[in-house]
Amino acid sequence: MAGVLLAPAALSAHSPVTVTLTIEDLGGAALPGATVMDLDGRLMGRTDGDGRLTIDCASPCRLRVTAQGFAEKALEVTAGTTLRLRPAAAPASQITVTAFRAPLGTLESPVTTRTISEEALESTAAVTLDGQLRQLAGIELFRRSSSLVANPSSQGISLRGLGSTAASRTLVIEDDVPQNDPVGGWIHWLEQPELALKSIELVRGGASDLYGSSAIGGVVNMIPARPTGGLGGVELRSSYGAEGTYDDSLLVQGRRGPWGLLASGGGLGTDGYIQEAPWQRGPVDVASNANAENGVLLGEHERGPLRVFVRGSGFSESRVNGTRYQANGTRVWRYATGGDWQRGHGATLGLRLYGSQEHFHQTFSSVSSLPNFGDANCSYRCGETPTKFSLTPDNEMGAAAHWNQPLGAGLLLVAGADTHDVRVWDREQSFGSNAGVTNLHDHQRDSAAYAEAMWVRKAWTLTASGRMDWFQNYDGRQLTLIGSNWGLTAKQPPQFDERVFDPRMGLSRKVGDHWAVSASGFRAFRAPTPNELYRSTQVGNKLTFPNGGLLSERATGWEAGLATERHWGSVRASYFLTQVNRPIVAVTLDATASPITLKRENLGQIESRGVAVDFQVSPRRWLAVDGGYQYAHAGVTRGSQDLGNWIPEVARNMASMNVRAYRPAVGALTLQARLSGRQYDDDANLFLLHGYFRLDAYGSHDFGKRLQVFAAGENLFDRQIEVAKTPSTTLAMPRVARVGFLVRLGGDKH
Repeated sequence: MAGVLLAPAALSAHSPVTVTLTIEDLGGAALPGATVMDLDGRLMGRTDGDGRLTIDCASPCRLRVTAQGFAEKALEVTAGTTLRLRPAAAPASQITVTAFRAPLGTLESPVTTRTISEEALESTAAVTLDGQLRQLAGIELFRRSSSLVANPSSQGISLRGLGSTAASRTLVIEDDVPQNDPVGGWIHWLEQPELALKSIELVRGGASDLYGSSAIGGVVNMIPARPTGGLGGVELRSSYGAEGTYDDSLLVQGRRGPWGLLASGGGLGTDGYIQEAPWQRGPVDVASNANAENGVLLGEHERGPLRVFVRGSGFSESRVNGTRYQANGTRVWRYATGGDWQRGHGATLGLRLYGSQEHFHQTFSSVSSLPNFGDANCSYRCGETPTKFSLTPDNEMGAAAHWNQPLGAGLLLVAGADTHDVRVWDREQSFGSNAGVTNLHDHQRDSAAYAEAMWVRKAWTLTASGRMDWFQNYDGRQLTLIGSNWGLTAKQPPQFDERVFDPRMGLSRKVGDHWAVSASGFRAFRAPTPNELYRSTQVGNKLTFPNGGLLSERATGWEAGLATERHWGSVRASYFLTQVNRPIVAVTLDATASPITLKRENLGQIESRGVAVDFQVSPRRWLAVDGGYQYAHAGVTRGSQDLGNWIPEVARNMASMNVRAYRPAVGALTLQARLSGRQYDDDANLFLLHGYFRLDAYGSHDFGKRLQVFAAGENLFDRQIEVAKTPSTTLAMPRVARVGFLVRLGGDKH
């Protein structure tokens, strides 16, 4: 275990000093019997029943502390040092913070959490962040396609078998700043510079008690890299491959005294491919593609217990969505500032102020899927008619504050408050028989306060939390010019506000040193997005109408789990059940029309229940294996329509396995396998998508400390994976291989 410097020595070298050391766990409970040694291995003593030990040692006093079930830690101490030890972690095990805003290990956490490390992100064959996340079982976008070629409105993330619409039922954050699109709730998966991302923490199950709207299926927390080490470090990563797929990223960072600076950016994209199945293609079909640029600049000042920072980022992308007329573009600017303050005895205070500005534009069209028998050269998908152009600017502002305070041995209090304000303008020009112009304004605000108590007593961990949200949708205005006479219509869309209370309780019990049982229950909610309330959207030949009368989704769920953690790794199995009342779904109005028409509605209830297994093992020092399996029986359990049907885009069986091997003389090799069962593409369960198996691979070799070359292959067996049926079949990306290099100069990134 690497040494951790807790406090600088305050006395002159080699002078004798008497120190009192207090050893606690992360919850503040005393650790009696902890062993304290000097760096030469000489026993200095063991802590008493209060976790304290007083010793005489030469200055600077450098010690090593061990305790059964906890990770060893080295430190330099002065008089009166309190040290908190983390639970012992197997090579693939992780300590996560996201689930409870406080660190808990695998056996202590009452909910299922996973961490994707920096090494795992770098050694994944997928070029996009959503592809890297898919190495965990049960994670899927609204549809199966990669974000490299998917329409933005199908890039919402699904967890726990709950599916999604355009909007995610999972919240994505970065350093406490929400990343879900303010208009549609989807995720801009190409926005993050890959070298500026340190790791990802994933929480499965409702977490609205701490995070509010959209955290029904879980929370994905992207942890950014911070500047470290010396006066400078540079990393350049570049790759190119089939279908014109490219990925270039640059990182420059350094630290001088208390000041740190990090800048990162790059570009990625693909020339793409025609998603329409070969046997159904027509003259209107062209390659779906994307080209994106991203960048981030971070400056920070850290002295003693206080860190303050300023961060700004930019993102731009353009897409062709499969036909000559269907295209979209996005431009996003984000900014954030704040600070973190660490007091004695584990107390912390954090503050974030953030905002963003976005411009999103999209063109829509109608494609005739009927054969044109009058044209010998055209038998399918011959005609395309532009139907609409939309320009949707928005801005958001927000603030968040959270506070952690240990209250005696074993008790931790967490409290916080946040507010999130979104303003949206939507300008649409319709063509054809319903030609017209619509100008819409909408304003949404969510303000909340929350509190959590965590009690750790010997083998028991008990958590209780609750959050009160006040969600408002107001100040709406809509002007419409329509028809041959261009008559002007002004109306006010429905206005509403909701007060929502979301509690959660969790209990974990360690059984011996290597086993634990746990249970947790929660309530969660998701507010309707402006896109669902007021904007029509179209993907392929499916046209979905909005519904200004939508109410928020309300979810109730629980899970019970069994976990084991040993020197070779960890395994966790859990049974979960989540019921979503008033789910916002796209209900089919006319399946025979062209385009197929749907409308967003609040159904009665959907339910997802099943079993999930996650494992991370290291049978050899050079070999690590991780993966999981999820069975989700997800369907409509109450309502006047679709009763008993499967939730669209949710497979009942999903599994993944990742095998990583590393030998210094040879290099690294990673194999990533993903299996998914059949699912339906629509609420009426008329369009079946068959199951699939996919295998990816990544290999790298280091030439010294500065240069690495690598190769990656996705969908190695070139399987035809069905993505959608609208009703024509579209396919996922074929086999794509890339080669590239990574150059490191100067300091290291941590």
